[in-house]
Amino acid sequence: MEILLQLVISGIALGMIYAVVAFGYQLTFATSGTLNFGQGEALMLGAMVGLSLVGNVHGGPYMNYWLMIPVVLVFGALQGMLVEWIGVRPAIKIKSEFGWIMSTIALAIIFKNVAENIWGKDDLPFPSPLSAAPFQVFGANVQPMQVVVVIGALAIMAAVEIFNRKSIYGKAVVATSNDRDAAGLMGINTRMVITFSYGLSSAAAAFAGVMIAPLVPTGVTIGSALGLKAFAVAIIGGLTSGVGAIVGGLILGIAEKLTGFYISTGYQEVPGLLLLLLVLAFKPAGLFGKAAIKKV
Repeated sequence: MEILLQLVISGIALGMIYAVVAFGYQLTFATSGTLNFGQGEALMLGAMVGLSLVGNVHGGPYMNYWLMIPVVLVFGALQGMLVEWIGVRPAIKIKSEFGWIMSTIALAIIFKNVAENIWGKDDLPFPSPLSAAPFQVFGANVQPMQVVVVIGALAIMAAVEIFNRKSIYGKAVVATSNDRDAAGLMGINTRMVITFSYGLSSAAAAFAGVMIAPLVPTGVTIGSALGLKAFAVAIIGGLTSGVGAIVGGLILGIAEKLTGFYISTGYQEVPGLLLLLLVLAFKPAGLFGKAAIKKV
């Protein structure tokens, strides 16, 4: 039972990272019907920029971990807005169904190549702001940073939800996600809302990067797998449901840890992919998603 609890705790921490990145997918899909397939690279860039600020890289450290987080959030937002401006806006303008897919993938490859030239291809240690000494919960060892990851992930998703429900700008985002054409007719600058959603999406991914970086080897390859798995989480949970992102992330994170320990690390990604196939086959809108009805 102690080993099982240990695996579940590790799976929860990993699953919440998936959930934050998947939440970013939902933000852009809601406002524009598009997805940033470079979300994983936004996570990677957040982690690497954070490393440059708090680690022994490029003459650092320049600040402590907690002061670094707002800087990375701003960087992530600017990177996301750049992706929207270069890769997504032209495709939306000409009503291209697939142009934004290839554009965001191309930008992801460019960002990764640039990162390789700046930080190299080797994994680097990311200094943890907390003690590495674990504490025990019912006999299982829990790292303090794992608790911070869970709390931080829930906090940023809750902050976005509160922003959307309580602020006038958030209500503009909600209106655009409900009906972009109607929102435009009511005077809402939907193009700016889409740009904002991309910035918020990449900021969330960058935040996830600096959360997970102290727990895993940090390098320019960290984002590819995490971004792809987070996309699977978004599909499993439903691209229209924040709760679905959390539940899907927890399911995938825990399933990976249990499979890796009890069966083989070579099969740890299989349960999540099988679940993805089952969801697509029987509930394409996701476990918590709502099927879109198109009137023609």
